[in-house]
Amino acid sequence: MTVILKSEITVPTSVRRKAGFKPGDRVEFKVSDRTITIVPKLTPDEAQDEEEIRDPKIRAAIRKGYEEFLAGKSRPIQELFAERAARSAKRARRLRQLTCSGLQASLL
Repeated sequence: MTVILKSEITVPTSVRRKAGFKPGDRVEFKVSDRTITIVPKLTPDEAQDEEEIRDPKIRAAIRKGYEEFLAGKSRPIQELFAERAARSAKRARRLRQLTCSGLQASLL
């Protein structure tokens, strides 16, 4: 494989097929020393999912839920929705408090 004057590289069909790339897929390049890695470019939603899955609290919640699933435990969907709504409300209150604190400090 040769880099041509336009700095274009043609990735062989067999390599694209093994990597699962299809025509029109968006990719990004990650460079480390002299190694270039080509990875699929994530949508904003996928990037957020990637970031969240690395959060230890979220990983613990997923692990707990999976263990409960394996043990045959379940809970009513209303309970799950109520828990999520409570967390969202708590997060919104915290954000409002931070915003109000910032406004008060700027007025002083």
